[in-house]
Amino acid sequence: MRPFSAIAIPHKDILEGTFTKDTFAANLWEVYKGRASEEYQDPDIFFKRTYLTEGIKTLLDIVARRFKGKDGYSAIQLQTPFGGGKTHSLIGLYHKAKEWDAKVVVIDGYAFSPKETMIWEEIERQLTGRVEKLKGNIPPAGEQLRELFLDHQPLLILMDEILEYTIASSGIRVGESTLASQVLNFMRYLTDTIRTIDKTALVITYPSVSHYNNHGQRLLNQLQLRSGRISMPYSPVRDEEIYDVIGKRFFTNIDRKAAKDVIDEFLDYAELEKLLPEGIDRSSYREKFLKSFPFQPEVIDVLYKRWGSFPIFERTRGVLFLLASVVHSLKDSTISFIRLADFDLRDDRIRTILIDVVGPEYNSIIAQDITSTDSGAKRVDKNLPSTYSPYSLGMKAATTIFMCSFSGGPERGVVIDDIKLACAEPTIPSAIVVDVVNKLTDPFVSLYLDFKDGKYLFTDQIPLRRVLANKMDSLKNEETRSLEKQLLSECLGKAYYFECPIIWPKISKDIPDTKGLKLIVSRVQDDEKCKEFLNNYGERPRVYQNTVIFLCPLDAERPGFENFLRGKLAWQLIEKDKTLPLTDNQRKEVKENIKKAETEDREHIRTLYRVVLLPSKGGFKEIDLGIPTYGTDISIDKEIYDRLRSEGEVLENLAPLILKERYLKDRDYVEIKNILGSFFKTPGEIRIISDEVLKDCVKEGVGFGLFGLGDIENKEPICRHFKIEFSPKLIEGEILIKAELCLPEPEERMSDGEFQSYISKIREGKTIESIGEIKEKFTNYTLSPEQKGKFENEIKEKIKELGGVTPVDKYHNINLKLDVPTGKLADIVRIVNYIKSKFDAVNIKVEISMQGGEIAISDYEDKIKEAVNQANVTIEKEEVE
Repeated sequence: MRPFSAIAIPHKDILEGTFTKDTFAANLWEVYKGRASEEYQDPDIFFKRTYLTEGIKTLLDIVARRFKGKDGYSAIQLQTPFGGGKTHSLIGLYHKAKEWDAKVVVIDGYAFSPKETMIWEEIERQLTGRVEKLKGNIPPAGEQLRELFLDHQPLLILMDEILEYTIASSGIRVGESTLASQVLNFMRYLTDTIRTIDKTALVITYPSVSHYNNHGQRLLNQLQLRSGRISMPYSPVRDEEIYDVIGKRFFTNIDRKAAKDVIDEFLDYAELEKLLPEGIDRSSYREKFLKSFPFQPEVIDVLYKRWGSFPIFERTRGVLFLLASVVHSLKDSTISFIRLADFDLRDDRIRTILIDVVGPEYNSIIAQDITSTDSGAKRVDKNLPSTYSPYSLGMKAATTIFMCSFSGGPERGVVIDDIKLACAEPTIPSAIVVDVVNKLTDPFVSLYLDFKDGKYLFTDQIPLRRVLANKMDSLKNEETRSLEKQLLSECLGKAYYFECPIIWPKISKDIPDTKGLKLIVSRVQDDEKCKEFLNNYGERPRVYQNTVIFLCPLDAERPGFENFLRGKLAWQLIEKDKTLPLTDNQRKEVKENIKKAETEDREHIRTLYRVVLLPSKGGFKEIDLGIPTYGTDISIDKEIYDRLRSEGEVLENLAPLILKERYLKDRDYVEIKNILGSFFKTPGEIRIISDEVLKDCVKEGVGFGLFGLGDIENKEPICRHFKIEFSPKLIEGEILIKAELCLPEPEERMSDGEFQSYISKIREGKTIESIGEIKEKFTNYTLSPEQKGKFENEIKEKIKELGGVTPVDKYHNINLKLDVPTGKLADIVRIVNYIKSKFDAVNIKVEISMQGGEIAISDYEDKIKEAVNQANVTIEKEEVE
């Protein structure tokens, strides 16, 4: 692409750099005196370099019509926000009035002192060459003014900076009032008089935004009121015309077709990279860019709306001087258009213009963070891949941020998307700019670059993030370790169901060898170290291994947690350090960050310490507690206990059926004390919270008749307690005995002859009651399987014959629908194993369906339903036959 200077040809003074600040400080009084520079003094040159806005054209037309005696405003107020507007309008009127052979009176509030000259005297002097009729510090009446003006028509009176003259008049006494009061009266007389004359016009300028104190603002309001009774407030330059004003002043010619080609090529890249400002489509942005070319639109917007809002910048026409300096500095560059990133802050003239506005303290800030050989921006550029070296992206991003850091209003700083747009290079991906900005914001790279409310900006105070980084860097590891241990202690509570949480034990003997559950908090997840603590208690083997539970950190979370700890300690150090030159807002921010850190303590500790190791047969079973629930305030040890209980890893209750299936399935008896010992000692065994859990379980099982309780006598198990309420003592010699061995001795087996006689009685029975009596007698006998089957069939047939319903003492089909809590599935599996011994077909989905077999009602109630209840499983649906 062609360089911008070959498309937009700069004026000679811009190319040669012969312009000065005064070049852009248009001064009507100097023009009137014939002392202004050529571009203002010479009408031809002036109109060649001045863009005639619609406002200026209209203004010239109004005055021309007035001179011809046609209808029009006699008095016009000019108010403009941007340098060059109102004074250029007055100079344009001055030159045109001379061209129209009109007389012109020029009053400049800065030109003379009210102690020496009254403005009404100056008007007469310029019209007549002497002061006779309007002499004195009392303003002339309307008739005196009318008589003077009628003799010199067509007449144009131009008043610039009249507010400054009025303010200066406030300290001069005139009788009982001040000269300022007399000036206000005169302005009323003046506008009233001009209204009655058809070929005289008055144009007055006022500042659009007053930067004065209350007194100055009050005088401005009164001046506008006195001169506005018949005047038209008027702004000669609209915001959108500023592009044309700048283009006409700086460039002799702009090749719009070539400019469009450059812009379209850039827009292709910008659309691909999604760089266009939100809410602006391609065509709208192109139109705006064509007007502002060779400047990217954002350049004019930032200077016009932000820097232009500084009163000193507007008064000295700093925007024009700055842009001229930028164009001159880039005249030999190959860039196709000018971005904020292209402002060379190493250029003395450019830097001086900016420093005059924001303050001399930024001179060293620019050098330290942007322009010096060891600045943060230069260091970022050096560390980028060589592919990006020619682009100086660190310098350009930092320059963009600096240019957007200041405003006479509240708007300060720049978002990342605008930085990308200002640094856009069509030959590289824009994502690299994000990486560059991230590197710049490193507190050890840019000292004065800050990030607030989503915006980047430079400030004359060291940002808190830099102070924070320094404090964090000064912290010792011992300090963070101490805080971590303190937070752990606070978040672990008061040993909810553990004997005591033990934080960071050094040796195995720091962990008691007792029956109670113990939560051991390790600072790192070291399985070998945990195994050492699990297997040993000092010099001897650990006895109660199944009671030791480890809580370990997730190593991946350690860096973030360490950063949080350092941040919290650093904020506290900053608050205590009274020597730091912090503002009230910064100290408030410090307190807010301390408070925020305190509310996040548990979340950060819990996010780190989340791995639970449970002793198992093969080493450890690992449970990840996961990300903490927001807002929860339960202690970590309680959370761990609740999780282990819900998953059946810790039991507060034990179903008797579990004991029966686990310990009496293949043996006639088992010693209770051995069972209790395995619970506490054997890794991976059932884990109960206390002896009472086993006591209650045995008591319940004996009462239901799932097993008996007794002892050994003559090497044989003797059942002492069965189907009665009895609590074990868990002492040596107590045994659990199979239920079958605890049943009473059966009566003598019935002979076949006697059995046949009973069968005959059944067949001869006349009533259902008589059949019931016969059946009752059979309960005293032990029948062979053949006798038992025949007996039941005869009973069923006879009852059916008598028209009754066969009593049911067995179920043949069962369907259960269960709601199984997390962790209880193992208990259901044990129940299922028993069910399979009774039924041929057992289908388990969400429901348990049992067919093709049978089970005694008592066994179903005692051994299945009770076990389900003991497992805390809800039976939602029950169907039996």
